[in-house]
Amino acid sequence: MSLDLSIFNSIHGLAGLSGVFDFFGVFLAYYLPYILGFALLIFILNRKGIKNKLLTFFYLVFTGLVSRYVLTSIVRFILPRERPFDALNFTPLIPESGSSFPSGHAAFFFAIALVLLLIDKKWGMWFLISSIFIGVARIFVGVHWPSDILGGFVVGFLTFIIFKLLFSKNYAPKKEEISKEAKDIDEPVQ
Repeated sequence: MSLDLSIFNSIHGLAGLSGVFDFFGVFLAYYLPYILGFALLIFILNRKGIKNKLLTFFYLVFTGLVSRYVLTSIVRFILPRERPFDALNFTPLIPESGSSFPSGHAAFFFAIALVLLLIDKKWGMWFLISSIFIGVARIFVGVHWPSDILGGFVVGFLTFIIFKLLFSKNYAPKKEEISKEAKDIDEPVQ
């Protein structure tokens, strides 16, 4: 038995044993990504200054789109892989379709977490931890192999490297710019 299958069986084998476990697994795998999307919107809207909001929005959208829809799609086209529930003939706890490798969720949230770490360490750490929970939960519910999640993290990291190469000089506004923009906004017009 392969290591991938062995780890999958250890994690997914817990599914169906407890309604509470199943509830949390489904919540983390299916609903947490929506909550994180809403949290990203709040994060962007709470940035000081319009330029800072727009840069943050652009960086996060760029990173998310490249990781999930460009790099993940290329890898899936080159290396199509059956999802665990198709290969092992069972019904997963959440609906899913398409190729399994790499995990688009893992790629998307890991890449965004790394960019957030550059902008705001606290938010970045929360997203990093959340991306790990999402990855493990997607194994638990039966829609990904462990190597799919690892592959998604690699794609997310590569996207982050691309981001750093393209935007290394201005990936996060300097504190002086934030203070100046905030001061400009707070000053009354005369």
